[in-house]
Amino acid sequence: MQAPTNLDAKRAITGALDWWREAGVDCAFSDEALPWLAGEEPEQAAQTGATPLGIQSVAPPPPIEMPKIGGDKAAWPQDLAAFDAWWMDEPSLDTGLRIPPRGPAQAKLMVLVEQPEAQDSASLLSGPQGKLLSAMLQAMGIAQDEVRIAAVLPCCTPSPDWQTLSASGIGDLLLHHLQISAPQRLIIFGSNIPPLLGHDPAQSPANLPDFNHEGRIIPLLADRSLDALTRAKAKSAFWQRWLDWSGK
Repeated sequence: MQAPTNLDAKRAITGALDWWREAGVDCAFSDEALPWLAGEEPEQAAQTGATPLGIQSVAPPPPIEMPKIGGDKAAWPQDLAAFDAWWMDEPSLDTGLRIPPRGPAQAKLMVLVEQPEAQDSASLLSGPQGKLLSAMLQAMGIAQDEVRIAAVLPCCTPSPDWQTLSASGIGDLLLHHLQISAPQRLIIFGSNIPPLLGHDPAQSPANLPDFNHEGRIIPLLADRSLDALTRAKAKSAFWQRWLDWSGK
């Protein structure tokens, strides 16, 4: 029998390596620690827990706590007149042109929008949205002085970051505002508002029939922004919902 030649041995080794490569194994593995750091013995590498290329694992930095909007809750005004004045002066709120809410406590109806209009200067909703709302209130048979009109944000803000605002506590401040306002009914215009009240954003605002907070239940009608109601179809759908909701 002829002894295997160097060529046969080379073919066998090459074939074995090819077989392992096809199996997905293309590196040599060892359970023993290797000295990746210069001048470090294998035993030192195992003890120090050095990672390949000498990269040491670093614990992630602690999360940065965001400052809360409104500051200390215990200092929030407990009556509406004081709250409206505080709304204009509180330093943790937006430093732009603030527009105060308007209307009485325990109003027949409270209308809540996401933010003031771009045209607002002294009065909230004094632009096209406000004109539309005035026409709607007239059709509803509700006088302006019976309505509380408020916005979640104190200033007109292009593309607000609602996720950050929510994490900063704007929802808690909104809940406090609603609590001391104590309206008989509440209409919300804006898809970003219901999640601040604890509503599942995956569900339609139409599935939020009441506002329930600390034992007080307020009938609630939620819809898209007032801008959306400039379209005839959307206006007709809202009006039908209003009639069903108000029992008229």
